Parts: sequence; structure tokens; C-alpha cells
Amino acid sequence: MNDADVSKQIQQMVRFIRQEAEEKANEISVSAEEEFNIEKLQLVEAEKKKIRQEYEKKEKQVEVRKKIEYSMQLNASRIKVLQAQDDVVNSMKEAASKELLNVSQDHHVYKRLLKDLIVQSLIRLKEPAVLLRCRKDDIHLVESVLNSAKEEYSEKVNVHPPEIIVDSVHLPPAPSHHNAHGPFCSGGVVLASRDGKIVCENTLDARLDVVFRKKLPEIRKWLFGQVAA
Repeated sequence: MNDADVSKQIQQMVRFIRQEAEEKANEISVSAEEEFNIEKLQLVEAEKKKIRQEYEKKEKQVEVRKKIEYSMQLNASRIKVLQAQDDVVNSMKEAASKELLNVSQDHHVYKRLLKDLIVQSLIRLKEPAVLLRCRKDDIHLVESVLNSAKEEYSEKVNVHPPEIIVDSVHLPPAPSHHNAHGPFCSGGVVLASRDGKIVCENTLDARLDVVFRKKLPEIRKWLFGQVAA
């Protein structure tokens, strides 16, 4: 084999090696591009997923805030309604309290009422000796019915008439413009055992409070069409 043949074979080998290298380089380039595209697609999808998750999270937060705001507005509305209802009920009680002042104006009726209140208090206490407290303006009426009240109690309970001591300390006077914010009493009596451990408050104001508490569900139902919880 001469030099020309050797040179020819070398060139052929060089061309083969170059062609194989180019093909391999193309394969590597195509493979790298495919891997890049796959990785890019994965990154895009991951970013899309992240954005969707963030959006869903924010959407849920908005829904929660809406529910909280709605609940707060609903509660505020309910509180306003309940407050308005309480105002109506309290105004009724205030009107009833003012009407109590008229009870003591009719001395004949009020005198009989005082006797009944004293008898009722004695029955509740069942004490042989009691202390009676009333308004200063009512002392004369109270003293005028004490004996008949003791006799009535004695007959009803079948015991000796009790000793009733009228206290020198009086219940507050009826409410007036001069004493609008001070303690007041619309009438009635307070009886207590001698040691003060047992007390029966039978004032008109106390009886109004008891009746009002007892009848409050009925009053609310009558006013607002439902029984308050």
C-alpha cells in the first residue's frame, strides 16, 4: 500500500469519525433540548399548581372573612333587636311602676291592701314577734290595721296573735321630681323576724318585680310574637 492509499484511508477514517461525532453531538443536543423542554414544562406546571393553590387559599380566606362579617352583622342586628325589645319591655315596667303611685292615693283601698300585705307577710314568716317597716306617710294607716291584721293571721294559722313592732326606720318615700335618682318606695311593707335573719319584702315595687319576672315570657310573646329564651 503506497502513501496515496494510506492517505486516502486516513481521510476516510477522519470523515467517519467526524460524521459519527456530529451525529452524537446532534443526539446530545436533541436529548438536552427534550430534557430542557420537559423540565421547563414541569416548572411551568409546578408554578401553575402553586398559583392555583395560592388562589384557592385566598379564595377560602375571602369566604371565611365574608362569613365572619356576615355573622358579626347578624349578631349586631340581633343585639339591636333584643335591645329594642328590652327598651319596650322596660318602658312597660316603668309605666306600671308609675301606676303604682296611684294605689296609695285611694286611702280606703290602700288601707285594705296594707292589711292584706301584713297578713300575707305574717303567714310567710310564722314568727311570734316581728319588726314592720313602712313609709313615714303610711304609719297612720299601718297602725290602724295592725290589730285586725294580727287577728286575721291568728285565725288563719290558729296561733296566738304575734307581736308587731313598727320600726322607727322608714322605707324610702314615693318617687318625686326632687328625688328622681334616689331610693324610693311606692308603698307596702317589709316584715322581718326580730333577729333580722328572715325578711319578707312585700312592697308594691317588690311585688311588681316578682310579677314582671314571672310574666316576662308571656309579655314578650304578646309583644313580639315569640317567647324569649
